[in-house]
Parts: sequence; C-alpha cells; structure tokens
Amino acid sequence: MNTTTEDYEIIIVGGSFAGLSAALVLGRSLRQVLVLDSGQPANRQTPHSHGFLTRDGDKPTDLLAIAREQALAYPTVRLLTAQATTASGEAGNFVVTTDKGDTFGAKRLLLATGLTEVMPALPGFAECWGISILHCPYCHGYEVKDEAVGILANGDKGFDMMKLIQHWSPNLTLFTNGPSTLTPEQTAKLKEHGLNLVETPVIAIQHNEERMTNLLLSDQTKHALGAMYAHPHLNQKSDLAQQLSCEHDDLGFVKIDEFGRTNVEGVYAAGDTQTMQRQVLVAAANGLKAATTINRELIWAEF
Repeated sequence: MNTTTEDYEIIIVGGSFAGLSAALVLGRSLRQVLVLDSGQPANRQTPHSHGFLTRDGDKPTDLLAIAREQALAYPTVRLLTAQATTASGEAGNFVVTTDKGDTFGAKRLLLATGLTEVMPALPGFAECWGISILHCPYCHGYEVKDEAVGILANGDKGFDMMKLIQHWSPNLTLFTNGPSTLTPEQTAKLKEHGLNLVETPVIAIQHNEERMTNLLLSDQTKHALGAMYAHPHLNQKSDLAQQLSCEHDDLGFVKIDEFGRTNVEGVYAAGDTQTMQRQVLVAAANGLKAATTINRELIWAEF
C-alpha cells in the first residue's frame, strides 16, 4: 500500500465531463490540480451522445478520451486512477485519501463523483441500460421515434412520462408492472390520446446484443419493443459529500448555489452529483462554472 502525501491547490473527485471540464479551465488558470477518478463513468455503455452541439451523435467514451487528452495537456493538471474514500478538513486545508492508501491535501475540493443506478432485478435490464433502455427523450428520443416504445413506470410518474414522450413516440405503451395507480382521469386521458396501458407484471427483457426485442410478461405474453424508458433509483456514487457535511435536497442531490458552491466553504459540486439533468453538455458547463468560481475565490482569498 502506498503512503504518498502531496499537496495541490484543487482536488477534483471525478474525472468525467464535469470534472475534466473544470480541470481544463483550472489548468488554463495556472492552478495545481489533481483529478481522482475511479474509471467508471455512468454513460460507459451508451453508444451515442446527443444534444451536444458540434458533437451530436459521438460516442461518450470517445468524447471522454478527447476531454482527458485536452485537460492533461496543461502541465499543472494531473489525473490519478483511484477512488477517493475519505475527505475531511476545511477551506485551505482539506485532506483526501484514496483506496490505494495515498493522501492528498488541497485548498479547495470539487465533487464531481456522479450517480449510480440501482438496477431492478429484471433479467435483461442491466444489459440493455443506456442502449435500448433509456432515461431521457432529449438524449435518445429521436433515434427511436419510429419504434414501438414502452415506459416502465406507474402512478403520476408513469402518466407524466407518457405525456412527455408521446410527442416522440406515438406507438407508446405504459407498463405499470402490476396494478395501475393512475387516477381514473389519467387513465381516461391516455385512452383519449390512443395510448396503451398494460398492468400485467413484467418478468424479463428479451434482447439481442443489448437491443430490446420483447418485453416478457408474467402471463407469458410478449410485447415487441424497440426501446423502453425507465428511471431506476439513483444513489450518490460517493459519500464524500456526506463526510464533509454538505447538504442534500429531498431527491438526494448535493445542494449548490448558482456558482457550484455547497454549504461548506471551499467545497463545490458539479455534474450529476447535483442535478438530474444528466447530459454531457450540462455536466461540462457546470464544471466550467464551478472552476471559474474556485479560481476567483482563491485569488480573492490570497490577494
């Protein structure tokens, strides 16, 4: 086990789009930056990223490789593949340790650790996640607009998703995976728009190389689908924010102000850690905003 102890001006925990965007800006600001990254980005299975102007349709892993190359082109930026396990201290004197036993100090911390999905115990779900089981119509709705599409949800959430997604996919079915909890008014509204509702429990997702073919129900009927929207439960990938006493909102996201500051002085957050807008462009923009705030506040503290 290593026992390295090094000091930096800023430690960024998380080396995906939010963290690397911040590292790029801080490197250009002549700041000594360490990026700690576990190497497991949330969109690693996703074949294409959409909505990112000039990069629409590119593979997220390809974009991430470019981002890493560009951020590390600045000599004051270092990337270490390691998982940050503990964080403590205060503004000007934070300490972060890793699963490799290394310890690093920093004046400021940026948490860009992201979220992890809790996959349902449904055969085929995890394999298809991010490929043909989707979370965002803005990211993927156009590509499946001509497919038979399902939504796996119930109650208000299911109704709201149907209302949103029917614009992209008129051949749409809501699978409530058991008795519907929609109100009679909501059910009538779906029927009015020619949208389908199925209450039979789902037992498996049949697929061919991560592409959905059928939704298999408990009565052994099959629904041929090209894609399905679902929102598995999300957890913070790291508990560092809790260790540092950062406040969270009711949905579990780290609370920040418009500049990326948490309630703890010297600690900032960006990317999926603090928003449900899980898009590459949003994450990169949030990382940039936090980075400019960090640089400015270091200057003001030290001038």
